[in-house]
Amino acid sequence: MAIRWTAGVIFVAFGIGKFVNHASELASFRLYGLPIPGAFTDATGGLEIVGGLLLAGGVLVRAAALALAIDMLGAIAVSGVGKGQVISLTLAPALLAAMILLSRPAVAYTALRGQLTRRLRARPNRDVI
Repeated sequence: MAIRWTAGVIFVAFGIGKFVNHASELASFRLYGLPIPGAFTDATGGLEIVGGLLLAGGVLVRAAALALAIDMLGAIAVSGVGKGQVISLTLAPALLAAMILLSRPAVAYTALRGQLTRRLRARPNRDVI
């Protein structure tokens, strides 16, 4: 759970940064040589916010982790290997490893089981008269 929550918070923070510092992020995406850099900036920021919230909340963990793993592969290839940016050669691989771990079926099952258990415990006991 700690990996899921921590990674979720990191993704949300970086996703928000793509909108708050849009001009700077857009300049970076232009530097990477991506087509339609504005669309890539917005799509990546949106994915990181939504995916991060899903991870942190324990909802659709496997799907979010798979999408964010693809995001991290792109970051590593384009800005890390392609441009030598340190954060894409350090944090992005660590997040990729976390996303691979979280995308495993057993991890997703454990998150779902925990969520269902909490919901069942929160329900009033209807068998008591």
